[in-house]
Amino acid sequence: MDNFSPRHGGSVFAVLVGASQVLGLVSVVLTGVWMGHYRGGFAWDGSAQEFNLHPLCMVLGLIFLHGDAILVYRVFRNEAKQHVKLLHGTIHLLALIISIIGVVAVFDFHKAAKIQDMYSLHSWCGMGTLILFCLQWVLGLLFFLFPVASSWLRATYLPIHVFCGLSLLVMAIGTSLLGITEKLLFGIMSTYSQFAPEGVLANILGILLVLYGVALVYLITREEYRRISNPEEESLSVHFKNLTESGLPTTP
Repeated sequence: MDNFSPRHGGSVFAVLVGASQVLGLVSVVLTGVWMGHYRGGFAWDGSAQEFNLHPLCMVLGLIFLHGDAILVYRVFRNEAKQHVKLLHGTIHLLALIISIIGVVAVFDFHKAAKIQDMYSLHSWCGMGTLILFCLQWVLGLLFFLFPVASSWLRATYLPIHVFCGLSLLVMAIGTSLLGITEKLLFGIMSTYSQFAPEGVLANILGILLVLYGVALVYLITREEYRRISNPEEESLSVHFKNLTESGLPTTP
């Protein structure tokens, strides 16, 4: 019976990963449909259509790509760690760039429409999340991808880095829920309570974002899905530490 456990566990893992990807992709598509069909499409001219880039970029970058960047350590847990690190950092960089474009779009729209910036709870939470996300990426770059810290300091910071990554994903989803509600109240307040199609679609989007977050947190925190330490990689890590902290190795 035990012989079937790993296969069963692998099947469950594959289903959960697949479900998370469907939830994330459908969330991005629904955001595009909402902004494209109900809000008039996209542009970069200071109009309301430029604002529409903001929710699309934030859902794509700060939620979907951010979540997938975290998930690569579970999906590719048997691949070379350095390759996974590079993929992790690259996806996070792409998420950061897309998110910054989304923030620039909303500020540009506010400037053109002469709307006050940074007064709502959504904007406070969003800006705080983006700033911390930038800091998290820079620290990850310095500690892990191109490590300048000692091995002890890296080991100490690693659980903090993992915790902050998941916390930022939760913060991004929470901020998006605030933004969805804010947009609906500004846009369709008079018909929202009548189950207007736009409101129903936006509510479904919010539920999907929550489910995506739940799926990611479950996959990341389950012990059986964690990456197994590779003795060969540990040996290379120690060798790298000796080279960087003690200079060239002495010959016997």
